[in-house]
Amino acid sequence: MIPLKGSDLHIPWQKELARAFTTPEQLLDYLELDIAPWQDGLAARRLFPMRVPYPFADKMQKGNPQDPLLRQVLPLADEFAEVPGFVTDPLDEHDSALPGLLHKYRSRVLLILRGGCAVNCRYCFRRHFPYDDNSPGQGGWQPAVDYIAAHPEINEVILSGGDPLMARDEHIAALLNQLESLPHLKRVRIHSRLPVVIPQRLTDDLRDRLSQSRLRPVLVLHVNHANEIDEHLATRLHQWQRAGITLLNQGVLLAGVNDHADSLEALSERLFDAGVLPYYLYQLDKVAGAAHFDVSDDRARALMAELLARLPGFLVPRLVREIGGEASKTPLDLNLEPR
Repeated sequence: MIPLKGSDLHIPWQKELARAFTTPEQLLDYLELDIAPWQDGLAARRLFPMRVPYPFADKMQKGNPQDPLLRQVLPLADEFAEVPGFVTDPLDEHDSALPGLLHKYRSRVLLILRGGCAVNCRYCFRRHFPYDDNSPGQGGWQPAVDYIAAHPEINEVILSGGDPLMARDEHIAALLNQLESLPHLKRVRIHSRLPVVIPQRLTDDLRDRLSQSRLRPVLVLHVNHANEIDEHLATRLHQWQRAGITLLNQGVLLAGVNDHADSLEALSERLFDAGVLPYYLYQLDKVAGAAHFDVSDDRARALMAELLARLPGFLVPRLVREIGGEASKTPLDLNLEPR
């Protein structure tokens, strides 16, 4: 058994993944927090399993029960609340075009490369997704590749999950080989939070394979707070950026985590320092069990107005909401009027 201790950049990402915290008791003890105030919420782990890697826990402030990173991953009693409008399939995704393939937008398809994640965020909009029915696994992608080949209007493939970087480098490389043979494809996009919680996942082998691809590679990270970007992650992101891989970020506006202008400003600045451009800021997808993270549209608009006054335009993400069945993300009108 691997002993419990802090993160170590020399530990391979797979081993770091295997020794992640899986109970609130373990994590709270590591952070030197009294478990008593959290007792009522411990059972929420049965609603959605808990997983928190050590490198992510090491970015939390010990002794701080309000740490913004801790709040994203700690099961709470609030998850048992049944709130009207919050449902198990907020984006109407559970009926896919093929197992593991979602064709929501005309020119892009999304492949559920792996069902699991390195960290289970409590607000995850796919916390109820039927991954068992949508995980073809290595070697099972031919029907999806055939579907893409038969739809010349598709020019971009998005690797998603779960988290697609839960797949091994050689598995991703094998899928790339298949996708590169389709002449109408132009880009491959990877949506991942794994490097944020285990920076070692940004391996040199995967970086080199992507940079050599005929398809233009884009890595879209999921970072919600500036504290999630430490020196180790920033160093690897710079290496990937120098290899020609476009780096973007999409965050989620979360009550108690980043719903302040100071937090959002710091996030955009830290992202850019690490070579990443802010892309989207999402309003919360209304998934059952996550209503306590919701921020009102009026509050979101006010925050964006403050960001526009503080930051250059290229550091202000677009405030959007995803609505099932719509042809694209839906931007929120900020209702700004000239003074």
